Amino acid sequence: MPAKQPVEIDGENHPLRDALLNRLAGKWRVKGKIAGQPIQQACDAEWVLNHQFLRVHFIDVSAIENRNVKAQERKAEYEADVFIGYDNMSERYVVHWLDTFGGRFSESLGYGRREGANAVRLVFEYPDGPLHNTFSWEADGKTWSILIEQKDAKGKWTIFAEEVLERVS
Repeated sequence: MPAKQPVEIDGENHPLRDALLNRLAGKWRVKGKIAGQPIQQACDAEWVLNHQFLRVHFIDVSAIENRNVKAQERKAEYEADVFIGYDNMSERYVVHWLDTFGGRFSESLGYGRREGANAVRLVFEYPDGPLHNTFSWEADGKTWSILIEQKDAKGKWTIFAEEVLERVS
């Protein structure tokens, strides 16, 4: 009698189906403040890699508005590719946040859990201290808000960024 195969709870046959994250798929206009400075970004989110991750791409608006410069020659003040997946074994979200700050600031894998029905709180344990990034779906306005909090060297939590995403398509 052949050995019984273990039941797999993660892997290629278990795509991520998440109604909350699915609301983030699409194109967005991002406005807010980061480190006290006003920002305007474009954001697009799509399911990738066999529906295992939601890829969220952020880029400052000035980089995409300058159409006279070839795309590969444009320099964005800020750009990020964020991959949000789910670890069924650990029952938590996993996040790979890659951005223009480079490898040192992208080495920490984020993880997260739901905060109520309409929010996901992501935690990053960076070498210079922890950071919490909460994505919240605002159903009444059909927008997303992002709140980023960081702990300073004295152990005090401060707001690093507050952003609002409004759908453009």
